[in-house]
Amino acid sequence: MAIYRDRLDAGRRLAEHLQEYAGRQDVLVLALPRGGVPVGYEVARALSAPLDVFVVRKLGTPGQPELAMGAIATGGVRVLNPDVLRVLHISEATIEAVTRRELQELERRERMYRGDRSPVDVKGRIVILVDDGLATGATMRAAVQALRQQGPQKIVVAVPTASPDVCREFESIADQIVCAAMPVPFYAVGASYERFDQMTDQEVREYLEKARRPTSTDGQEGTCAR
Repeated sequence: MAIYRDRLDAGRRLAEHLQEYAGRQDVLVLALPRGGVPVGYEVARALSAPLDVFVVRKLGTPGQPELAMGAIATGGVRVLNPDVLRVLHISEATIEAVTRRELQELERRERMYRGDRSPVDVKGRIVILVDDGLATGATMRAAVQALRQQGPQKIVVAVPTASPDVCREFESIADQIVCAAMPVPFYAVGASYERFDQMTDQEVREYLEKARRPTSTDGQEGTCAR
């Protein structure tokens, strides 16, 4: 059965589990696009924290694009999986070719979502990484690895729904993991939502712009980046 009406409902209910971070000047909410952005919007609004996106692109192995040999992320960060590279004997030239291709898409999304604004500096801050759920956790795992290289004080992974096994796995990956619901059996992230529509880049941008306004057009308080 669905637990949440939509991603906004999920974000509001997830925020209830994060109240220890409300009103703190050192807290930043980073949402994984696309589906994590409306969730992150509601979390940031409830905590009076700034909101930004953290764009992650998986570096798939040749012939097996779902198998990640690494990832690139917001801020020019690249992390590689040495075990995959060693077992599959992937050359440096191949790594660079895949990186260039994925970097083009990452930069396109950065321009679409952020325009001319630079990414928010995370150094020394408590970063709450938000997505709409964790199934395998691969993208979030890459996000945490990439974010570590930028020197945050603490990384909190927060999601409305997750596989129990994956949620437990993140106890040793993030500094804190908050999974608001862990359905058993866990079929898919979308199974926890009544509405789980595919989001567009434009919708992501609209949420980010609304979060930057002191008061949004629907009367809700925004969360200006600071």
